[in-house]
Formats: sequence, structure tokens, C-alpha cells
Amino acid sequence: MSPTWYVTFEVQRRGILPRQRSPRETKTFETEQEAKLFARARRDEGLAVFAGTINPHRPKRLIPSSGINGWLADDQDSAADTSDAD
Repeated sequence: MSPTWYVTFEVQRRGILPRQRSPRETKTFETEQEAKLFARARRDEGLAVFAGTINPHRPKRLIPSSGINGWLADDQDSAADTSDAD
């Protein structure tokens, strides 16, 4: 299975670097659930996070940093719905 989700997060600078580096790093994931777990951990560290689907995955999704909390809450809401069904 190929990755369909990505999570980009800010990288905290440490020390003096000899050359300019991007202040962000991106990881890819096969499932939305894996991406959410990783994004939640980075957000809990206080980092700015955004996520989305990798082209050509459809439907295209882009979750800006301002929407991360809602995206992560959707996962918790659906988990509560399935536990209520028991």
C-alpha cells in the first residue's frame, strides 16, 4: 500500500547550522488514522501542524494548521459513536 496522507510540522532549530534549512519536515502515512496519531503527538508538543492527502488521491484533502483540532476531533467523535453502539 502506498502512502496517501502527509503531515507537515515545524522543526525546532537547534544550534547553529552551516546553511539555511527549511523549518518544516514532512512524513507520509498509509492511512488517515496513522496521520492523525502522528499529527496529534506533534500538536501536543506545541508544534504547528498541517496535513493532507498526497496527489493523485481523491478526494483531495488539505487540513491547515487552523483546522487540525477539528480534524483530530472528528476522529474522537467517530470513536465515541462506535463505542455507543455496543
